[in-house]
Amino acid sequence: MTPIPETNPPTEVRMAEIVFPNHTNHMGTLFGGQALAWMDKAAFLAAARYSRRTVVTARSDQVDFKLPIRVGQMVETIGRVVRVGRSSMTVEVELVTEDLHSGERKLCTKGTFVMIALDAEGQPTTVPALPRQD
Repeated sequence: MTPIPETNPPTEVRMAEIVFPNHTNHMGTLFGGQALAWMDKAAFLAAARYSRRTVVTARSDQVDFKLPIRVGQMVETIGRVVRVGRSSMTVEVELVTEDLHSGERKLCTKGTFVMIALDAEGQPTTVPALPRQD
């Protein structure tokens, strides 16, 4: 198979999950900790994929739980690299539910994560600048 050359590093990751009872509280809605774990994973993947480096979470900011996520719903977790510093990447993450029967989608949770790229010795290292959006 011939590799596909990358012109610009990818800035987005999408993951899908189904909410099972073991992901929920006594009210049948997604545990906040589970939502944060999925969000951190998407932030990690988006930043690592963009930088092609090992990355770690430095900070999570302003996570807003707008709507409950219920057992049986599909959840799409979308992580987008939106800002880049010398070694840091800011990743916006959204949890969007989708009703598998009707196709109705709703933004339920949104947050921002700051990820740091590391070199082979575990020290912060530079990452490429974001491509210009004209």
